[in-house]
Amino acid sequence: MKKLWIILPIIAIAAGVGYWKMYGNGETLEGISVVNGRLELDRIDVATLYAGRVETVFVREGDKVEKDQPLAQLSDTQIAAQLSFAEAQKQRATEAMQRSRAEIESYQQQLRIAELEWNNAKKLKRNNLVSDTEVERRQAAYQAAVAAVSAASAANAEAQAAITQAESQIAQAADMRADMLIKSPIAGRVEYKIADAGNVLAAGGKVVSILDLNDVYINVFLPSAQSNRVRIGDEARIVVDGIKAVFPANITYVASEAQFTPKSVETAEERAKLMFKIKLQVPTEVAKQHQSLLKGGMTALGYVKYDPQAQWPAFLAVKLPQTE
Repeated sequence: MKKLWIILPIIAIAAGVGYWKMYGNGETLEGISVVNGRLELDRIDVATLYAGRVETVFVREGDKVEKDQPLAQLSDTQIAAQLSFAEAQKQRATEAMQRSRAEIESYQQQLRIAELEWNNAKKLKRNNLVSDTEVERRQAAYQAAVAAVSAASAANAEAQAAITQAESQIAQAADMRADMLIKSPIAGRVEYKIADAGNVLAAGGKVVSILDLNDVYINVFLPSAQSNRVRIGDEARIVVDGIKAVFPANITYVASEAQFTPKSVETAEERAKLMFKIKLQVPTEVAKQHQSLLKGGMTALGYVKYDPQAQWPAFLAVKLPQTE
């Protein structure tokens, strides 16, 4: 019994200290709600566009990466073969086009000669200096020259089409080969290395996950009586455990549906149990300035001013930590 009388005051003092720390030096927070939360960073899973075998992973978990920095290399042997085949096709088509152009010039010259000879034969026939057979022979030679020019022109068009197709295949293979080098889409930090060298990935297979160090926020939950009064863009505050600082934040999201709903909602007391998620976003410039300090999972308190007339108390004035 005596032990109980000793323990109870200690518990009461501890609870009072916790309340004092949570609500700020004993000051009352009228129109401001304080909720526990954890820092979260936006995560991007970087995946491969094509199937392939991982040859090399260039990063480790925890590494800081820049935008477009190589993360991993997938085998491009098959794509390289496709590229070589397409380049060979283009070379053959180019040579065929050059031959057809030379043939067109030759046949056009023969066509001009055949046309002159046929016209001369027709003039001579009017004077009965040549036979009908000769005129017909010259006409046939002219028609044959026209057909030869048409065939050479068709061959030239076909060669040009083959070149265009080969160039398209080359561009496609080159793009595929470039995509086999997996690059970071953003500047951030490697959270997980999902694939290792030797792994065979299907199209869309994840390689690494990257944390966006500039996208820092916490999600808190408020009852409907308070969340209904919160507006997108309103100011908020975040206090991270163990850091003597007050970070500014803005409300960027308010859920339209309750996250926690009782089975039946009939009384005012039950309606008070409805909790709505609210996102408190740290400004990008602040998050960027303190990238090395703010980490996902850090416990924190989020302060939301749901009463527009409320004023931030002095202990919640923005106070950023010293940068290194």
